[in-house]
Amino acid sequence: MHMNELKNLTIGIEEEYQIIDPDSRELTSFISEFLETGAMMFKDQVKPELLQSQIEIGSNVCNNIEELDNDIKSIRYKLGDFVRQNNKMIAAAGTHPFSHWRDQIVTDKDRYHGLFNSMQYVAKRLLIFGMHVHIGIKDRNLQIDVMNQMRYFMPHILALSTSSPFWLGEPTGFKSYRSIIFEDLPRTGIPENFESHHQYDEYVDTLIKSNTITDPSKIWWDIRPHHTFPTLEFRICDCCTKADEAVSIAALIQALVAKMIQLRLKNQTWRKYRGSLINENKWRAIKGGVNSSLIDFGNHQEIPFIDLFDEMLDFVDDVVEPLGSRKYLDYLRDMVKNGTSSDRQLEIYNKNKNIHDVVDSLISETLEGC
Repeated sequence: MHMNELKNLTIGIEEEYQIIDPDSRELTSFISEFLETGAMMFKDQVKPELLQSQIEIGSNVCNNIEELDNDIKSIRYKLGDFVRQNNKMIAAAGTHPFSHWRDQIVTDKDRYHGLFNSMQYVAKRLLIFGMHVHIGIKDRNLQIDVMNQMRYFMPHILALSTSSPFWLGEPTGFKSYRSIIFEDLPRTGIPENFESHHQYDEYVDTLIKSNTITDPSKIWWDIRPHHTFPTLEFRICDCCTKADEAVSIAALIQALVAKMIQLRLKNQTWRKYRGSLINENKWRAIKGGVNSSLIDFGNHQEIPFIDLFDEMLDFVDDVVEPLGSRKYLDYLRDMVKNGTSSDRQLEIYNKNKNIHDVVDSLISETLEGC
């Protein structure tokens, strides 16, 4: 992959934020008011989500990481400002520390009513917030090839994004409880290997013809070829609390994808491992985040995440300069040492067991640096 081609690897992020009432610190319904007055201001960048206390933003399609950095920070700033004028706040994290799913109001859209009809109780519990990273790859076979290779790295990426240690007011003992809730849905988790895009199409076709799904957007894997955009979509991350965390993780995903494409052009490939082994690592990442040890499948040993992370940075080192992402990957290096949003939330909670303090810190960190 030549320098100029690397520069063409477009990137975008979607994030789901929580809308919070600053007095009660509870999640609060807001999206209907927002759509009336805010829609003009934000054009296509803001959309309703399943629940009225959620709001989804989408960055522009960015040509490089610097552009994405500016875009995400400007959206967070503008949105934060807009909801504040309506006496609300936004917070970015995979779960709300204590709000209950029973108290949420479903957004009145056919798509969401359909989800409730087909998923019943499982859908009701989906009070979770994620980040999706899109990397532009036009060639559908190349998308599948990169997806196959990137499966291995998904637990590593999840560990960096962990921001959901609480559920219904209690510490769960997990760094990404969002992942646990999400996997109650069918067609989630690490995808299997596909030989080609044609094979993937046949899989989708079987599901559609058998009335299992109506369209490919109902495949909710941790990575998927996007059904309408020419992108590979990475869906494993918790919503990152700080904008810098979100952008830096996106930079890492972009660098790994660039590396996979580069290997393919040299007729090399990353080894394909069994889904069941990758799932062992995912479980470890869900539980321990950056403090976990993951299995090194080659050596049959567990290795501290921090060491694997350094190896991963060495692995992508030759694509980092052309992509302009050095400072973002350095940011992640510090984060691995200091902990993710989950670690900070637990630290604040453990000081005096006040869950409101956790919400307050999420609110202030969400707009940090924006």
